[in-house]
Amino acid sequence: MATVHLRIGDLVWGKLGRYPPWPGKVVSPPKDLKKPRGKKCHFVKFFGTEDHAWIKVEQLKPYHAHKEEMIKINKGKRFQQAVDAVEDFLKKAKGKEQNSDGKGDSKGRKTPTKPLKILEEDDEDLSALKDPSEKPVKDDPHFHHFLLSQSEKPASSMEPISKRLKIVEEESGSTSIQAADSTAINGSITPTDKRIGFLGLGLMGSGIVSNLLKMGHVITVWNRTAEKCDLFIQEGARLGRTPAEVASTCDITFSCVSDPKAARDLVLGPSGVLQGIRPGKCYVEMSTVDPGTITELSQVITSRGGRFLEAPVAGSQQLSNDGMLVILAAGDRTVYEDCSSCFQAMAKTSFFLGEAGNAARMMLILNMVQGSFMATIAEGLTLAQATGQSQQTFLDILCQGQMASTFVDQKCQNILQGNFKPDYYLKHIQKDLRLAISMGDKANHPTPMAAAANEVYKRAKALDQSDNDISAVYRAYIH
Repeated sequence: MATVHLRIGDLVWGKLGRYPPWPGKVVSPPKDLKKPRGKKCHFVKFFGTEDHAWIKVEQLKPYHAHKEEMIKINKGKRFQQAVDAVEDFLKKAKGKEQNSDGKGDSKGRKTPTKPLKILEEDDEDLSALKDPSEKPVKDDPHFHHFLLSQSEKPASSMEPISKRLKIVEEESGSTSIQAADSTAINGSITPTDKRIGFLGLGLMGSGIVSNLLKMGHVITVWNRTAEKCDLFIQEGARLGRTPAEVASTCDITFSCVSDPKAARDLVLGPSGVLQGIRPGKCYVEMSTVDPGTITELSQVITSRGGRFLEAPVAGSQQLSNDGMLVILAAGDRTVYEDCSSCFQAMAKTSFFLGEAGNAARMMLILNMVQGSFMATIAEGLTLAQATGQSQQTFLDILCQGQMASTFVDQKCQNILQGNFKPDYYLKHIQKDLRLAISMGDKANHPTPMAAAANEVYKRAKALDQSDNDISAVYRAYIH
């Protein structure tokens, strides 16, 4: 964005990190809030969010001159609500002298002053403090992938545990690290001084490691296929010869592999993680596995004096590359806190769900819903074709209704284009469905929808679609 000359009261478009330009107003900062050193910037209040931030002048554009341009590139519901708020503000301000924020309403009455939610800048880092009670908006593409917003409960309190880490206690007893902080604002965080190990460089692991390196973490990597390590070595990572060596030389070791067997082998097998665990060493299991596997791994790690955390990730290869995953963590709370800078680098938010096994349960439920949903969408597309209806028209109508989402649009467009490049492997979603069904059996809870979807995915696997994207379940209906 080009540098502009602005004054208090001017309406602007402000750019924060990877987020799209957002409408705001240049306002006076609180008296006790110092301007960031060495940077020419303005204090901006954003419409529709109640957030405030210091924004560099080169990241600002005049509102009116660029309104049409911005509206064309951003169609989200939350964005439109913000634009509507600007227009409402302009209507109320027309013909009247604009008052400074918080001094009075249109009738001259004093209005209560709410505490500012300020995206503060401390030296080189920005930390965004978002409203913990604010639910994700359905049109935000990053929330569509796992439809998380429908089950969220309002937060009851907020407990900051560091300058760049916020914890939200929920009624359910879960805890969330909101990652709309320095990572989301300007891609800059303070990395932990702990040595980090990472085992498994698949679709998800590769993106995670890349973001950890970008944010300045010291990382040692290992992968069963050693060639996958080469790119990360070039980016500054160190090479571990075995999982045991990585665990023994690092303070925190993460792993992200394909299934329960791979997770067990990595820890319990020859030259496995367990051989490198010493008192105080941390092990973080990020693979999507069953609760039984998590319990077993937790027990063997802690039996050697190690500390254990499970932290499966909700997302896709693209979200992993973008550092916008959702982390579900459970186990040792102190490990969770020690991982704060790592989680901020790889995810937009993370939840602490209590004792080990809870994250595995929640992750399987989420993936069960996602897998069943994808199978139903594929069934609808093929039924449209079988009854002489346009598949593109079906998609167009779908994307204008209540089920509209980036997930639906992208997956359906890929299907219609015959593009099944994996963003999340079909074989992995079928594994997750199988584990979720088994979990339901143990809880004596029916899962008929998941069971039906599982059969369709098994059919797709038999058609050699295992290594394609989950949307390739479509092919199970046309063969």
